[in-house]
Amino acid sequence: MNNNIDELIEQEREQARAACDIQGATSAECAAAWDVVEELQAEAAHQKQKKPKSSFEVYCDDNPDAAECRVYED
Repeated sequence: MNNNIDELIEQEREQARAACDIQGATSAECAAAWDVVEELQAEAAHQKQKKPKSSFEVYCDDNPDAAECRVYED
């Protein structure tokens, strides 16, 4: 998944550079384009912080009715 977001970040960087070249470095279009890049970079960082699921968590996602995956609440 990170590869996709990294590719998207690079595409948005190219679009931001183009917007700044065409509209000017102080234009609203240039600023908005770089805002998109920053938001994508923040999302990429957030995704990297997520702890990968353990084998047990994956098993329980696939088999929620298995006895060892049942959750009992008080």
